[in-house]
Amino acid sequence: MNLLIAEDEDRLRNSLAYNIVWEEHGIEVVGLAENGLLALELFEHRKPDIVLMDIQMPEMDGIALIREIQRRDAMVKLIILSGHDNFEYAQIALEHGVVKYLLKPAGEDEIVKAVLEASDQLRLELERLNHQIRLEERWEQHLPYMKEMFIQHWISGKYDPQQVLEIGRDLGIELGHDWKYTVVVLDMDDPTAREAGPGDRDRRKLMFSLNRLATELLSSVSAWIAMDTNERTVILFHAPAGEDENRELLTVNTIVDRLLSRLKEVLKAPVNGGISGATGGREDVNKLYLQAVKALQNRMLYGSGIAIPYREERRAECSGLEVHPHMEKSLEIALETGDERKARAILDEMWDTNLGQAVSLEEAREYVLYWSGLLIRMIQKAGWSVKEVSGDDYALFQNLQLLSTKEQVRGWINRTIEAIVAQVERQRKAISHQMVKRILNMVEAEIDQEISLHTVASRMYVNSSYLSRLFKQETGKAFSTYVVERRMELAKATLQKGAKVYDAARTVGYRDVSYFTKVFRKYWGVTPREIK
Repeated sequence: MNLLIAEDEDRLRNSLAYNIVWEEHGIEVVGLAENGLLALELFEHRKPDIVLMDIQMPEMDGIALIREIQRRDAMVKLIILSGHDNFEYAQIALEHGVVKYLLKPAGEDEIVKAVLEASDQLRLELERLNHQIRLEERWEQHLPYMKEMFIQHWISGKYDPQQVLEIGRDLGIELGHDWKYTVVVLDMDDPTAREAGPGDRDRRKLMFSLNRLATELLSSVSAWIAMDTNERTVILFHAPAGEDENRELLTVNTIVDRLLSRLKEVLKAPVNGGISGATGGREDVNKLYLQAVKALQNRMLYGSGIAIPYREERRAECSGLEVHPHMEKSLEIALETGDERKARAILDEMWDTNLGQAVSLEEAREYVLYWSGLLIRMIQKAGWSVKEVSGDDYALFQNLQLLSTKEQVRGWINRTIEAIVAQVERQRKAISHQMVKRILNMVEAEIDQEISLHTVASRMYVNSSYLSRLFKQETGKAFSTYVVERRMELAKATLQKGAKVYDAARTVGYRDVSYFTKVFRKYWGVTPREIK
């Protein structure tokens, strides 16, 4: 569960955030606000599950903030921490669904207990929601079938832009002429790992529950939700023309990140999300859907249970033979996403329709030329050189006569496919390294300012869960741990040069000298004054 803290007293705010080990209770602090307006802004961007707040704050008082939060998301749990034993305040707060009204100075145990009660309440509400959904009879009857098929055909590229408008209008779906769209695809790992069998029916029910929960939890969001032909949940976000693309992508990332957290609480299993790397018009929805699917398949690299945004890899345009357009496209997508298993399955199918039917190499000569052209086109389209990717097999591309049997041809194709998949993996890691390098540069440049994982994620237009997993995977450290280490190292060096404790603290972003001293002593084992 995510927690937002709104308190105008600096010392108390920092104490609430850092003196309580929230992680041990399954709580993550996603924002600190010193006034009501900032709290509302952070609420919009961080989407917390629980808000711990003062009743009297500058800019916007607690009562007004409560009303605004309840208007935006009625499921969010609110806890008041007030220095005023005022019956009227307490009555108004309780009327607006506040979980607890605590009086300062409340002890840490009392505060933790209140937050955990709020967390349990929210979890219970989500459980009841799931229970209601599971009681629905014959789930097929409750699906808006025609709208479902419309979304499926739209994301599959079966409609031109004018047909989308006309069919959508016939189905009562409002489509703005210049709206921009973002596509998200949700899926769950199959715990049975079976291709078929009794588990399939249970999995379909689970995937339907996922779809219905997502529909209910996103009821206030501008999006359509459907299932694709693979029973994955597709969320098609829409926004009016003129909206900033980066801000819209950040909003989608934040919404999906919170959605996955709530779905996991209910379904007791991680839900995976893939997010398109851009917004686009209705004519771009098929491309955005394929981006989201590719991003979803990257969970093999980043793990399950997070939302993964698509990162576009620039490729040179290149034409080539199209003997099997449908299978060629499927093979190309499998290779681009690094899905070697699927690529081999497609290869088996293509082999059976051409080279597999040949009775001699001479009869298969045209097919060998076809495969050479197809593989070269795919490699060059990705912007790579054939020599770099194929390695020792480059000589075979230069002289196909060296392939004298079908077995040799099949081995050459298999090795080339393996080489392409390996190249995709290396390129993904290089892109990840570039993102982490940018994060490290940002920390160094802004070490004297308040910097958090959520701040960095917002500026890079990705969700914090994805960035946290990527940073830990690349550096071996949590982001917060790395920032503390860099601050303490710089603070020590600054003190050794003769700086005052106050100046050293401000140099590394601490405004509260006593809190800086506490962190410094915990890290180095001595106080700042003992360093000099």
